[in-house]
Amino acid sequence: MYSSRHYSSRHTAFQSIPVVDITGLRADHPATRQATAANLGQAAREAGFFYLSGHGIPTPLIERLQARTRDYFAQPLAEKMRDYIGQSHNHSGYVPEGEEQFYGGKVDKKEAYDVGFDLTREPTKWPMVGANQWPSLPGFKEDVKAYYDAALALGQHLFRGFALALGLPETTFTDQITTPPSQLRLIHYPFDPDTPADRPGIGAHTDYECFTLLLPTAPGLEVMNGAGEWIDVPVKPGCFVVNIGDMMEVLSNGAFVATSHRVRKVAEERYSFPLFCSCDYDTVIAPVLPPAEGVTNDRYQPVVCGEHLYAQTIQTFRYLRDQWQAGTLALPDAARALASFGRLADNDEAERPHASE
Repeated sequence: MYSSRHYSSRHTAFQSIPVVDITGLRADHPATRQATAANLGQAAREAGFFYLSGHGIPTPLIERLQARTRDYFAQPLAEKMRDYIGQSHNHSGYVPEGEEQFYGGKVDKKEAYDVGFDLTREPTKWPMVGANQWPSLPGFKEDVKAYYDAALALGQHLFRGFALALGLPETTFTDQITTPPSQLRLIHYPFDPDTPADRPGIGAHTDYECFTLLLPTAPGLEVMNGAGEWIDVPVKPGCFVVNIGDMMEVLSNGAFVATSHRVRKVAEERYSFPLFCSCDYDTVIAPVLPPAEGVTNDRYQPVVCGEHLYAQTIQTFRYLRDQWQAGTLALPDAARALASFGRLADNDEAERPHASE
């Protein structure tokens, strides 16, 4: 999901993020897919963030997702706590405000509902993959799962596009994606005019996974450009926002760099729907290319995808952290501390906080 990290001056000093139309990734002709992938690669290299058009997800599917989410968060807290994430076996369910906390910083002003790849066959050997905990709210499971499946399929197109952009065979990444621990978060940022200005929706961070497909409903998102400036990312109707994550930075050996981003104190009620796209749980995340210019051979060390995600989650979520600190839950082998993955040592970012979109 999220890590606090350094920013890289290898990004340009962009003042707005680019728009990439990925319609061509679905074309039958390889040259059309390659040309579209080149645009994708340029945006990933120069900004690590871009708007995505031509995504193909039907508007009614998005509208039903948003309606079910509003209905769910409008319930009393006691009702939502019936679905508390700490009751689940695969990290799915309701996340109340204050459940997540990073580096002892301020608590993010948000609540969420987390779902993942709904693997219902038993048994499953991975702690972050399995049957989701679904609330009893009518239509919630059906509409959220329909959106998840459509967004996950869109993610597969992007994985193929990124492979082509890096000069790799088109299926380099998708060959390692069958039942991934790719998490969809339904996030609610309530509007409270009395919230202090230094209480962000979410603090500065990068995302752990390969990339994130984000659907926001209101302003608030800011990204850091190559000059270290915070740039506003307004909502663009009909578009998703995509950002490179730490694991894609590692896989590309620094060709694509994850970009720091945050959600400032919101000026209106805001909902956000990030899908964090990853490879399968047992996939070893290691560079598949020679180092990018300026990157040393030992900059990026291999890590097991799911084990890393689980280790970061244990250290972030209270219900798991309490078990770990009590000695009833162990970190995976070779677990790393928070904010230790996919970070560049070029420049120190002033903020070292918590979690975001």
